[in-house]
Amino acid sequence: MKTAIVNGTEISAEAINFELDRLVKFYMSHGMAFDEVRKNLPKLQEKALDQAIGAKLLFDRAHQLELPVTAKDVDAEVARVVAQVGGEENYRKALAAQGITEEAFRKELEKGARVNMLVNQACAHVEEPTEAEVEAFYAAHKNEYVVPPQVLCQHILVKSEAGDLPEAKSAAFEKIRAIRERIAAGGDFAEEAKKHSDCPSGREGGSLGWFGRGMMVPEFDKAAFEMKKGEVSDIVTTPFGYHIIYKADEKGGEAQTLVDVHDQIKDLLRHEARGRAMDAYVAELREQATITFKTVDPPHAHGDGCSCGCH
Repeated sequence: MKTAIVNGTEISAEAINFELDRLVKFYMSHGMAFDEVRKNLPKLQEKALDQAIGAKLLFDRAHQLELPVTAKDVDAEVARVVAQVGGEENYRKALAAQGITEEAFRKELEKGARVNMLVNQACAHVEEPTEAEVEAFYAAHKNEYVVPPQVLCQHILVKSEAGDLPEAKSAAFEKIRAIRERIAAGGDFAEEAKKHSDCPSGREGGSLGWFGRGMMVPEFDKAAFEMKKGEVSDIVTTPFGYHIIYKADEKGGEAQTLVDVHDQIKDLLRHEARGRAMDAYVAELREQATITFKTVDPPHAHGDGCSCGCH
């Protein structure tokens, strides 16, 4: 992957990944499917680098302007973080795990608050999207606002990998076959998962929650979506081993109304308008900066699945 050196300071892989995560979460919250995220990952990484460069320039500019941030402002940011992580104890544990003192963390929050002030100044002229704009956007993109099909499944995994000896593969298959026979005879799927599944989800009775197409390995994905609600699958073989799937529920495929997506569209239009304003502001900062690019080892790819192969 590429990184950049901005005014003599190299943009870290962590900074690029931070921007990439924000982009992925934003687009997925606005309807981009998981497989579309993977397909567009190179473009998203390029955009993430641009945003990381912009963030660096904004941090530097905010520092130069010495925008006033009070202790109360920082206290409010700390309170927001404490609430996000689930309380004071978790907040302290998170700081300790990252090796950051509270004083150092407060300084980072102060920098962030200063940048937020700068962003708000740069976007002060941006008007809120009108109802006519929201309605026009919905009319132009109506076909895109469909709830994607999803399924709610549990599974049991008995691991068996390509390098296993034939005897080990045979033993794994016999184990999953016996489990399925017990379930077919009236055994409890969740209890079998808790006792025998090699997937971490076994602790939760094999629950995988709701997921859409493309989020699982192909063999698993195909079986889960072709099954009927309430069915237990035959043995499904994937590169990670042998699975049994129970399909608890399914949903999706319905069109969403303007009422359903009104706030989502308004947020998207607001984000895009502020984005254009910030692009123009950052472009001015870039003209005054010295920026060079270099190739570095790629960071951990966003969206990799868990080791058991269920994602």
